[in-house]
Amino acid sequence: MKYRHNDSFAVFREDLEGSLKTLREGGVILYPTDTVWGLGCDATNSAAVNSIYSIKQRKVNLNLIILVNGMAMLERYVKEIPEPAMMIEEASDKPITIIYPRGRNLAPGVCSDDGSAGIRITRDEFCRELITRFRKPLVSTSANMSGDPAPGNFSEISDSIVKSAGYVVRYRQNDNQKYSPSAIIKVGMDGTIKIIRK
Repeated sequence: MKYRHNDSFAVFREDLEGSLKTLREGGVILYPTDTVWGLGCDATNSAAVNSIYSIKQRKVNLNLIILVNGMAMLERYVKEIPEPAMMIEEASDKPITIIYPRGRNLAPGVCSDDGSAGIRITRDEFCRELITRFRKPLVSTSANMSGDPAPGNFSEISDSIVKSAGYVVRYRQNDNQKYSPSAIIKVGMDGTIKIIRK
């Protein structure tokens, strides 16, 4: 296992254990991703997903992005992967979230009303390790109140959001690089492609 930045290996490991304990108890974590810092929870746990909506003061009919650790996990949570989606995933050199036509095995409130699911195969080392150990996908919604700008790094996260999380990851809190949300592309069963966010 490799890790970047100036954080110690002990912090990395302790954050993995603390996050896993909170996730398994149905709690919410505040954690760094391959894009912006996110509020996360077990994407298959309805109560945990509802907690995310409550913290963000967000309408429940808006879908949530989830993270998986690879193609094998992705296949368990979508009914079918359109070929263009695989091509986009393989060709992209930046984090990209793909909205698949039909999600499955996910908690209510994760998918859109039309059944579609926004999923990203994460490239972040902490997220990949956490998801691999947890063996389930994680909700990854930006750590801000609904309608507010997404935080570029940890220092931009409001105190109310920090206090709302059951576990706050310390890893990368001192990383002052500015991060942006991922691009979002929607792929239809017929292969149509729509850019939702660049």
